[in-house]
Amino acid sequence: MKSAAAAVEPVRRIDPEAFTAPAEVDRLRRLALGAGIAGVILLAVGLFIKPEYFFRSYLVGWVFWISVALGSLALVMVHTMTSGSWGVAARRVLEAASRTLPWMLLLFLPLLPPLFGFGDLYPWLHEEGRHGLSHGKAVYLSTPWFLVRLAIYFAIWLLLSFSLNRLAARQDREGDPGLIAKMKRIAGPGIGIWSLCVTFAAVDWLMSLDPRWFSTIYGVWLMGSMGLSALAFLIVFSVWLWRREPMNHVLRPGHFHDWGKLMLAFTMLWAYFSFSQFLIMWAGNLPEEIEWFKRRITGGWGTVALVIVLFHFALPFLLLLSRDLKRNPRQLVFVAGLMLVMRLVDLIWQVEPGFEGDHAPALYWMYAAATLAIGGLWLWLFLGELKKRPLVPINDPYLPEALAHE
Repeated sequence: MKSAAAAVEPVRRIDPEAFTAPAEVDRLRRLALGAGIAGVILLAVGLFIKPEYFFRSYLVGWVFWISVALGSLALVMVHTMTSGSWGVAARRVLEAASRTLPWMLLLFLPLLPPLFGFGDLYPWLHEEGRHGLSHGKAVYLSTPWFLVRLAIYFAIWLLLSFSLNRLAARQDREGDPGLIAKMKRIAGPGIGIWSLCVTFAAVDWLMSLDPRWFSTIYGVWLMGSMGLSALAFLIVFSVWLWRREPMNHVLRPGHFHDWGKLMLAFTMLWAYFSFSQFLIMWAGNLPEEIEWFKRRITGGWGTVALVIVLFHFALPFLLLLSRDLKRNPRQLVFVAGLMLVMRLVDLIWQVEPGFEGDHAPALYWMYAAATLAIGGLWLWLFLGELKKRPLVPINDPYLPEALAHE
């Protein structure tokens, strides 16, 4: 492995203009914005038809896309601490995704209590929904403390994203190898703090939909889900870049192989967390715990659970065991695309059965509409951020190694 100092000089001769985003990015931005506007119109119709379904679907769509943004931030920090060619080639996509976090906070506004329909989502906002809660949980699940925690989460995530992106921009300008040490000093503790915030956020955003249910694994389940979402998005978008100049000369089968291996690891991690949660509650057989699963493995939701087992874990796991598939972007992109679809299905399975006795399958299209609305706006913002910097970190000391990665 070359030292950072030795590798800087050759990298500084790279012309940043040679790695500008392709012209098709502007066209893709327009398509994304158009799709987002179409989704917003559909959601507006849904809000008029049945408001409670608007807020459920909006929550799912928002969590789906913030999972990509937060998972990307986590992967940036992991690569900062570990280095490696896989992350150098991925950094610009991951950094651009992490810079959308301020907008994700803005997109949370329709769910903010007591502005709109927040009370339709969370029973603990109503007096009858707080009946039977312990004093500590009743204090924790209150509007003021929810807002305080939300502000803390985003303040920390935005600080981590801003600090790492600012240093990355300085690295592009200056090529100072000492900046890597500064990044590590942020990323090291940042990974731990990020994990704590996501754990608490999992309780606030999803687990508290049923305030009497609890799981100590739910936070790490969401962490694994975010990493998996970010990797799947990275692969899908990188294949789009790989088909165009200049990244068709940069992205190699080795990069996709590395990302495929990481996605395999996160797939197993997600399955481990999910099954562990089920196994512990099944073995304990406590009424306050098993009711959550009973709603999700009986009736039609049992079929959805089977679909998740087969297409969120079993099929991707078997396919990703193939070295040839992982090195073939044209094949790997279908596995990553399937994973993104199944991440959405998994989130719907987490949320919708919690509203017992209030299901209207004819309105499930609103989940797709919300994901399209928020996703179109998010992609428009993401592509705008991507255009601001060269598509590779031109002064990263490990860039020559990444460019030669086969």
